[in-house]
Amino acid sequence: MKRLLLTAILAAPFCLAQAPPAATAEVVRLDPGLDAIVSPTAVIEKVVTGFKYLEAPLWRPSGVLWFSDLSGDILYQWSPTDGKATEILNPGGHDPGKPPQGRYPGPNGLVNGPNHAVILCQHGDRRIVSLTADLKMTTLVDRYQGQRVNSPNDLVYAPDGSLYFTDPTFGLAKGNDDPEKELKFNGVFRYAKGKLEALLTDLPMPNGIGFSPDYKTLYVSSSQGNTRTLIQCDVAAAGTVSNCRPFADLSSSPERGVPDGMKIDSLGNVYSAGPGGIWVFSPDGKHLGTLRTPEKPSNCAWGDDGKTLYITAATSVYRIRLKVAGEKALYD
Repeated sequence: MKRLLLTAILAAPFCLAQAPPAATAEVVRLDPGLDAIVSPTAVIEKVVTGFKYLEAPLWRPSGVLWFSDLSGDILYQWSPTDGKATEILNPGGHDPGKPPQGRYPGPNGLVNGPNHAVILCQHGDRRIVSLTADLKMTTLVDRYQGQRVNSPNDLVYAPDGSLYFTDPTFGLAKGNDDPEKELKFNGVFRYAKGKLEALLTDLPMPNGIGFSPDYKTLYVSSSQGNTRTLIQCDVAAAGTVSNCRPFADLSSSPERGVPDGMKIDSLGNVYSAGPGGIWVFSPDGKHLGTLRTPEKPSNCAWGDDGKTLYITAATSVYRIRLKVAGEKALYD
């Protein structure tokens, strides 16, 4: 990636502090193109609340929503049938019996994996694990070239079964300055056939990650203080990336917050958690509008029949019905 891009991204440390809450949830329409995505009658509704700091919603084929409480250190399941949330893993970010480690010790990114497994990022144990239906856990990634990774954050599968993930330092007690940090960089990685490859090593704080519907473009959010940028990279047939360049800049917002988790719909529109809500971008990077949430959003994912967008935002989960289906993930 060109150094010119990086000089625009360096800024103050990341902070999970919330902006003042909006009075109500609302759809902010900035471009007529949003009308093809969000109906004029669509509303953002709260479905469950009462948590510490939520992340990583994931719709399971069984018809329930999983999500992580990053600060509470619990992995939850919510059922639309009875509206209740139940614990799946407690602790969720590390092995039982170990004291919590770092600023945010809990579970984070989730993705459906092969053989009905869930692939889970754990901040406390600084690893990615595969979780079977009976909650048996197997470590997939915890080291790169003999050194411990930082705190795997978000992840996505490619059609060839390779797993791409971001590895910032949000889980370490002192971030980049933590004495337990072993890698000299915060990377974007590809895990394939038991081997781990560093794709990007010069982003200061990679966070959310996603693919275009044709898997030829990889999107990554860079979340470092006042720098609020989404980048896009070309993906080669071998899975490597090149020609990384800015896709969208969220720094125009006066509200606090940085680009966080993201998802892409079946038409290539990009949905990124950011200041004030979920920012919706066209495939060419135009900001079409924002799905404003009363609390600071962290991530989003499609559920139900694929046209309901679930949003994790601080202490609550929200949802909104859309016209466009989400991009179908490899193992959904």
